[in-house]
Amino acid sequence: MSIDRRSLLTHTAAVPLASVAPRFAQAADSGQSSEKVDYTLRIATGLVELSPEHIVSTTLYNGQFPGPLVLLTEGKRVVVDIVNDTDTPEQLHWHGQFVPVDVDGAAEEGTPYIPAHGMRRIAYVPKPAGFRFYHTHVVPKNNLGIGTYTGQAGPVYIEPVNNPGAYDREIFLVLKEFLPSFSQGGDMAQDFLIGEPNKELQDTGKKADEQFNGPKGYEVGYDLFCINGKMLGHGDPIRVRQGERVLFHVLNASATEIRSLALPGHVFRIVALDGNPVPTRADVPVLWLGTAERISAIVEMNRPGIWLMGDLDDDDRNHGMGIVVEYADAKGKPQWSKPKPYKWDYTIFGKAGAAPASADETMEFTVVKHNGALDGFNQWLLNGQAFSMATMKPAYTVHEGRRYRFKFRNASDDIHPLHLHRHSFELVRVGGKPTAGVIKDVVMLGGFQEVEFDFVADHPGLTLFHCHQQIHMDFGFMFLLNYA
Repeated sequence: MSIDRRSLLTHTAAVPLASVAPRFAQAADSGQSSEKVDYTLRIATGLVELSPEHIVSTTLYNGQFPGPLVLLTEGKRVVVDIVNDTDTPEQLHWHGQFVPVDVDGAAEEGTPYIPAHGMRRIAYVPKPAGFRFYHTHVVPKNNLGIGTYTGQAGPVYIEPVNNPGAYDREIFLVLKEFLPSFSQGGDMAQDFLIGEPNKELQDTGKKADEQFNGPKGYEVGYDLFCINGKMLGHGDPIRVRQGERVLFHVLNASATEIRSLALPGHVFRIVALDGNPVPTRADVPVLWLGTAERISAIVEMNRPGIWLMGDLDDDDRNHGMGIVVEYADAKGKPQWSKPKPYKWDYTIFGKAGAAPASADETMEFTVVKHNGALDGFNQWLLNGQAFSMATMKPAYTVHEGRRYRFKFRNASDDIHPLHLHRHSFELVRVGGKPTAGVIKDVVMLGGFQEVEFDFVADHPGLTLFHCHQQIHMDFGFMFLLNYA
């Protein structure tokens, strides 16, 4: 996954996976056009060797985790064959791209399934430029063997028309956990986001807890952790030279976990969030990524040695969530030191002193949790409603061309990574602080906090909105947008 993308694009006529595409050409042409296929992604059970002692059987793309890096060019049409070798229908979601509903990969919107032991050929024009990814989008509920609990995730980079490339090389890092299991227990403190709890929201959450005062609902934990499919201490280190400027593209491909990442003695200069360039580049000592978030950051390699880049959580890091960074000619064991506590603040990347455009309409949503209400699983309600797969409701109507402001109020202590399909949005207020110019497709909503963001309804068709924490969306935290 350590790759100089610019050299690949310059010196290679064939895209990655071109060597496997002819293998599927006969199947692809059955009932399909003879159009040239740029990529073939094959869904099948395979093995991931996280370490010699830990080999995991799971569902993969093209027999590997992460799935192959898909390199696209903004505005240049791409044709992809998706082959499903499993026994169950699948969906492949092109997260963060502006695509039609029949391509997006969400059954709730009406995307056709990739049939078991069948295939789909899709074609679309990639946009916007930047770091995106692809992943499965089926509904696991209590089945930890399907959906985003598997190894079905891979990075996408959409090359912009003009790329100044102010760095020496770039590296893609995909963070992921394996061997999930359910448990019922207390919540872990998650106080790394800016902002203070809202007393009114705390009172609302307390009332819900009193109404459903049984044991806390099921949560998901994991035994094994990895970066790019290898546990810490296994696989190749990231080899660097003093003075290099390395652009890291970091993806949190977890089903449920929020991840942190630090490199002792170094700072991350954030250049893009969710693939979108930030108005203000800022240095931070640690990265925080909600489920499905991406961060692109430049690190100046100016502290020679052998370092451990890893999660702040000692247990997760010791169980694999880390990777070694090794300077040329350095000797010794990898060094780790925990950075000082740091509050993650989206607003520092915004336009200084700028205000977002005024919205045509504001829609408010209050998030409430009913502990263990669904056979031991927490139920999630938005304005008193939980999403139903049977009725595909709640659903709200939007009008093309109008600018909508979503205001979310979280009456739970959980952090929710909120995701809007087929659109991007602009952050307006986070943790009580106003901002403008930060464009994302996932944003973390803190416990007992509020977040506001705007989007323009400029991609007609059914559009899904949900919490990207798998066990939250599966048990109610979703709604649909209908274009009038």
